[in-house]
Amino acid sequence: MLINTKNIRNFAIIAHINHGKSTLADRLIQLCGGLYKRDFKNQVLDSLDIERERGITIKSQAVTLFYKSKQGKTYRLNLIDTPGHVDFMYEVSRSLYACEGALLLIDASQGIESQTITNFYTAFKRDLTIIPVVNKIDLPQASPKYTISNIKKIFNLHFQSVCCISTKLGLGIKVLLETLIKTIHNPKGDPYKKLLALIIDSWFSKYLGVISLVRIFDGNLKKGDQVIINSTGQSWYIQTVGFYTPKRCLTLKLSAGQVGFFVAGIKDIHGAPVGDTITHANANTDHRISGFKKVKSKIFAGLYPENVKDFKHFSTVLERLALNDASLIYTPENSNVYGCGFRIGFLGSLHLEIIKERIEREHGIKIIITLPSVKYKIKLQTGKIEYIYDPSKLPENYKLFKLYEPIVLARIIVPKIYVGNIIKECITFRGKQLCVVFINNFIKMIYELPMAEVITNFFNRLKSVSKGYASLDYEFYRFKKSNMVRLDILINNNRIEALTMIVPFDKAYKQGQFILKRIKLLLSKQLFDLNIKAVSYKKTLAKTQIKAIRKNVTAKCYGGDITRKKKLIEKQKEGKKRMKSIGNIEIKLNKNIFLSLFKTPNLFDQFS
Repeated sequence: MLINTKNIRNFAIIAHINHGKSTLADRLIQLCGGLYKRDFKNQVLDSLDIERERGITIKSQAVTLFYKSKQGKTYRLNLIDTPGHVDFMYEVSRSLYACEGALLLIDASQGIESQTITNFYTAFKRDLTIIPVVNKIDLPQASPKYTISNIKKIFNLHFQSVCCISTKLGLGIKVLLETLIKTIHNPKGDPYKKLLALIIDSWFSKYLGVISLVRIFDGNLKKGDQVIINSTGQSWYIQTVGFYTPKRCLTLKLSAGQVGFFVAGIKDIHGAPVGDTITHANANTDHRISGFKKVKSKIFAGLYPENVKDFKHFSTVLERLALNDASLIYTPENSNVYGCGFRIGFLGSLHLEIIKERIEREHGIKIIITLPSVKYKIKLQTGKIEYIYDPSKLPENYKLFKLYEPIVLARIIVPKIYVGNIIKECITFRGKQLCVVFINNFIKMIYELPMAEVITNFFNRLKSVSKGYASLDYEFYRFKKSNMVRLDILINNNRIEALTMIVPFDKAYKQGQFILKRIKLLLSKQLFDLNIKAVSYKKTLAKTQIKAIRKNVTAKCYGGDITRKKKLIEKQKEGKKRMKSIGNIEIKLNKNIFLSLFKTPNLFDQFS
């Protein structure tokens, strides 16, 4: 179907988590006839089982819809459904760069929340046309009028229109589409210029190779064209082009302003990096699409397969996951406890949990996770600079090096009424205030915060003390010299590498005590005493003991000489000595004990 560029609209749905993005996408697909009734299912754009179960969007999804307006014109609508959690802001920024407008979805029963504000300012910086949409107006506790007044009060902008809808019942969807067509402008690309396209997303098919989702800014992309991937410099011949409705549809070409996919027989999963620029091979230009930045991993954790035989399969799975997840970086490592595995970088705690669950569910590999940490910088006495991802690799002698921890520049936007609470939390998390800016009824505070503190429970605490209104955006700023120490956990004098962490000197004692209490609850009694210590540079900070299971070996002695009882007691004592030496090895290799340490709703809550 040939559509004029003037009749194309590229837009994203942005919102706080659980405000109804995926359900709105469902209603739009239904109304535009993207799927037959027999093919339709709820959360049709959430392709992962874990997305459906948790009710959250993890990956951005794009779909092309054709809508006939009241005036009889047919419009091509390129819709991108985006995640709502703070960990996946890189997905949102990538999607917004391919759009001219955004639907800012707000739950009428919950009102404006933290990610609503963050997503608004992200879209506002991109100079996108923003249409506020008040959802769930059918709920008894919904207050659309109050929500609309808050939108105008908080953002202090004159919106052309605010749409009220119910995605569950399908109320107001047609009005929203008509508003979208009138409000969001068409793409400005020129189909007669040289090809310039942005890779929005990529994924791997064992039959086709790499499939890349692209937005065409200028020119045309058609079968047989020879294109160059800017960052790799490699050229490929286009085999197939098309788009999703969300069914896979092939087409002759993709023109300026359109969103679709292409297949070029790329078998190397790193052959088409997300965020890269594509041009024709004969264009003789090194022009790149500016504005897109790659988001780097913020936390690191060791992931190991429970079964050593799964390591090769695990390695292949990680390669495929990293294809369309720009933040997922990994390096092989070996552990005395778990064997072969990988040190992997993540965006945050939710990102880590999602990746772990995807590996276990989709590929059947049981995974063990070590304690997450950040990247530290150490300067040795020789002047050599090294970077430490694994706390257990920190040198034993603290006098031989200086330790620098990563500091982030955090931007917090919060209503004036909650400023005091936010400042208290920032002080608790070792923050340093840089400046305060007044934005209408909000205050923007810029803080220097240790990354190790931010990745723990910081965002949840901000939401708690601000009733969901505080928004957080942060990026790596610098390395700062800090008084940090390595905290080791010893069980019967054997160091457990998986539980080693780097903590502030003044918090080491409390952290050590807390972990020992946790371990004491989880470890079962043995036939010998278990001595557990929290040690920092050979100095014991805290210790506890799990007493052995007691058995009265003299109970069967109902008479006779006392020497008989003494012999039994001595025999028991010798047996306990042998059991203790063997038992140390058994505890060191008992992976189930370490697995249970991390089975909490939030992997970081127990250590924050």
